[in-house]
Amino acid sequence: MFGITAIKKSMKEHSAIFSLVAVVLFFQILLAATGNGTQINPVNIASLIRQNAYVVILAIGMMICILTGGNIDLSVGSAMGMLSAMISILMGQLDLNTPVSLLLILLCGVALGVWNGFWIAVMRVPSFLVTLTGMFMWRGLSLILLRGANISQVPEHKVAFLSSYIAPAGASAMAVCLVAGVLFCVIYITVCLMERVQRRRLGSAFFMESNLSFVFRLAVISLVTLWLCYTLGRTQGFSFVFLLMVAVVLVYSFYTQRTVPGRHIYAMGGNERAAKFSGINTRRILFSAYANMGLLTAVAAIISIGRFNSASSADEPLINTFGACFVGGVSAYGGVGTVSGVVAGAVFMMLFNNGMSIMGVPTNWQRVIQGLVLLFVLAMDIVLKKRSGRQN
Repeated sequence: MFGITAIKKSMKEHSAIFSLVAVVLFFQILLAATGNGTQINPVNIASLIRQNAYVVILAIGMMICILTGGNIDLSVGSAMGMLSAMISILMGQLDLNTPVSLLLILLCGVALGVWNGFWIAVMRVPSFLVTLTGMFMWRGLSLILLRGANISQVPEHKVAFLSSYIAPAGASAMAVCLVAGVLFCVIYITVCLMERVQRRRLGSAFFMESNLSFVFRLAVISLVTLWLCYTLGRTQGFSFVFLLMVAVVLVYSFYTQRTVPGRHIYAMGGNERAAKFSGINTRRILFSAYANMGLLTAVAAIISIGRFNSASSADEPLINTFGACFVGGVSAYGGVGTVSGVVAGAVFMMLFNNGMSIMGVPTNWQRVIQGLVLLFVLAMDIVLKKRSGRQN
């Protein structure tokens, strides 16, 4: 049942989880040996989630673009910076109320995605060229809006909800977090078991995950969920940003895995010509993927404003977004990748960057190391793709 072949298959299917465990152990041992502290403590974990939730949201949007056939969006960092600047202007200089400002930003984010989608899906300009020009355009516009500098003109009371914590009145944070964690695990395991039974009844026409991989996935996700809830319970409980991130993860997990449009994305990424002959409107899928990317970029910009209470013209999120996708198992060729893998990849990048910061690695060297890690992951994806092609 759990032979060597099954173990190897399980390791391949959950490579992102093993990479995540490896980086946690590496930095824990290294930091303990050098006396620089530790990553795994409640305050640090809560802070990391608050500071890096936007990476998870951007990476999910990027994953959907890549799934369509290796299409990418190089402009997400610059677009996020420009939308952050617009939030500062709307809430600060124009003094608009919070709901109106956020609605306008979401609409602007969708408009940016529609712009990219038009040129890529309708005019068939390569995504690399369209989003590269967008990167320069949005960066330039953000510098115009910011006048070449950072601004901090968002009244704190207008974005206070982004740094708030959610807990019922009179209940302890620990009790709320543990009950929520147990409830999630029960629902998750029940849904997975029901789905597995249904697939077994339908026979070999559907892909069936190996027993070892199935048990491993359930165990790891349940244990990590309970540990995270316990850890957050030791601080102030669930923050608004954390709950927003979880909501995005759950919605897009359901969309990509259990809806017809979501499966069409994978079909298009696997073979666009075959998907067309099957009656799938590939242009509409590609267009909607970039419109969705714009929407999630706006959500990420809103979260970043709540974190910094300022806007910046920098586009640093780009490499972390790509890193989360490719470390999380998304194929650069499209058609392969899951939301859970992307979340694991985002956590990998989060802990990897944090570990280097705690060790005092200079920012410039951090960029070099991030680039090398991303190059290594992409090279491995190409090698595995070629090996799979030879085997087939």
